[in-house]
Amino acid sequence: MASYDVIIIGAGPGGYVSAIRCAQLGLKTAVVEGRETLGGTCLNVGCIPSKALLNATHHLHEAEHNFAKMGLKGKSPSVDWNQMKAYKDDVVGQNTGGIEFLFKKNKIDWIKGWASVPAAGKVKVGDEVHEAKNIVVATGSVPSSLPGITVDNDAGVVVDSTGALELPKVPKKMTVIGAGVIGLELGSVYARLGTEVTVVEYMDAITPGMDADVQRTFKKLLEKQGLQFIMGAAVQGVEANKTKAKVSYKLKKDESEHVLDADVVLVATGRKAFTDGLGLAEAGVEFTERGQVKTDAHWATNVSGIYAIGDAIVGPMLAHKAEDEGMAVAEVLAGKHGHVNYDVIPGVIYTSPEVATVGKTEAALKAEGRKIKVGKFSFMGNARAKAVFQGDGFVKLIADADTDRLLGAAIIGPSAGDMIHEICVAMEYGGSAQDVAMTCHAHPTYSEAVREAALALGDGAIHA
Repeated sequence: MASYDVIIIGAGPGGYVSAIRCAQLGLKTAVVEGRETLGGTCLNVGCIPSKALLNATHHLHEAEHNFAKMGLKGKSPSVDWNQMKAYKDDVVGQNTGGIEFLFKKNKIDWIKGWASVPAAGKVKVGDEVHEAKNIVVATGSVPSSLPGITVDNDAGVVVDSTGALELPKVPKKMTVIGAGVIGLELGSVYARLGTEVTVVEYMDAITPGMDADVQRTFKKLLEKQGLQFIMGAAVQGVEANKTKAKVSYKLKKDESEHVLDADVVLVATGRKAFTDGLGLAEAGVEFTERGQVKTDAHWATNVSGIYAIGDAIVGPMLAHKAEDEGMAVAEVLAGKHGHVNYDVIPGVIYTSPEVATVGKTEAALKAEGRKIKVGKFSFMGNARAKAVFQGDGFVKLIADADTDRLLGAAIIGPSAGDMIHEICVAMEYGGSAQDVAMTCHAHPTYSEAVREAALALGDGAIHA
């Protein structure tokens, strides 16, 4: 029976990052993971493979729609779906193999198998029980479905995000249930491949909870790319056979009932914390009403020596949020001070254009009664964006009306997911819009649009 300073259950972004930091801080560390490869959902069947497919199909879109405009003429490329999936799998393999190398480099033990926690300080894997001074639950999340809808990824007709990455062929018609991040990213992939994609959403706006200006602009741009939307629709059920499916839904506005035919139905209705089989409740660990592990400000549960991070606990289900918590809990276990600023966690949608946000929305701040000012700048005024047919979208910054301190941002446009971090750094250190506006930005770059939006919060943007 092996003994460790810390055993981390789960090797996703939260778990493996926490393990590396624990090892760097001198703790004897092990990670329990039952998959054949490390990296969790994100690296194996989530963030990384979906970005590979988004990248491949973005190049296809450019070849079909923009190459000729630049004088690059010739036959449009044909799609070899199996080769595209092989490219995706190779990207996954490189990344998961990289994590295994980091484990060896940092002398982290990988205990292969599925864990349970019979008691504080004990982790059972198979027939073996390992002892640890501390246990960190980093088991992540799994796709959630709607009542009465059965997902069968092997059959390939009614699938979740995992199944959508492995379809045997590109479908002619796809219905996506849910207009959140996952549904729109994967819907974009298949729309670029020629699939007729219809998105059915219960709410009246896509990407619920996001900035209203982004929601409106984003939906229009996706519609221009061929995605169709049915908003305010409550899905009643899905009937499937071996090759087809029917999605029945009811419109909230008039209670009328409708049916959509599809070759594939992608159920993208969010995710839920995954703690099945761990025995945490039996060990006395408390949960929230939504099935998440309850933790305090230091990621500790009510049971001494048991901690939890990432998708398993309350908060946005984002890989980088889990990573931050993984590093912070490692600091706590090493007797240091771990910290996560939950007010500065960016979110990104990797469509084209990309969408990125951080901080609070304009609506949320107004609801709080905050006095704010808003600065916007369109990418149509950005020379670099126009040169690459990316003039759609904008940068929106929100600042306190009295102090000029930045409170939130939303970007819809090229490289939004990278540019948002300029605002993250500014917000982390209490920066103002003027701080950003007075910082020299290289020309021509997309990031000039961020500076222009900051200038708009003062005396005015230059190129607006």
